[in-house]
Amino acid sequence: MATLASAVPVRREPVTIAPDRVERVLGVLTILLLGFVLAALLRGSAHWSRLPLILWVHLATMITTLALTPAILWMRRGTRLHRRLGYAWVSALALTAIDSFAIRTSGHLSLIHILSVVTLCALPMLVISARRHDHKRHRRVVRGLVIGALLTAGFFTFPFHRMLGSWLFG
Repeated sequence: MATLASAVPVRREPVTIAPDRVERVLGVLTILLLGFVLAALLRGSAHWSRLPLILWVHLATMITTLALTPAILWMRRGTRLHRRLGYAWVSALALTAIDSFAIRTSGHLSLIHILSVVTLCALPMLVISARRHDHKRHRRVVRGLVIGALLTAGFFTFPFHRMLGSWLFG
């Protein structure tokens, strides 16, 4: 028996496979942020032995996410590689957001932890929209996560006497 939902054809807009200008810019900004993070780590190598394990985990997952971002944004969509890298990106970003709650300034959560909560809420929407082939929503959520969870959060790791900022600029 046919249901009403199956009788109504689903009209989908054509999918733009190629990255647009926004995605190219986001990829470049992500590469710049990754460069600043790596430069800060190199300059702070004398302090590495004092870092707790949770910071190393956070740095590793964040660097993984930053490194994957331009590749995923700039590659052809819908391929097996795009999906696999996307799941790796989601996993790394989820771990970054989760382990951020163990990193506290003066023993307290800070305003930047709001981004971690938003990220953890947005990641399921990202995966669901991709699995449903809702390309517009998927693209919108990806852009929001790159701008909010990566670039904005990344920006706030450098000023205000934070570790990476003091290593890079100190």
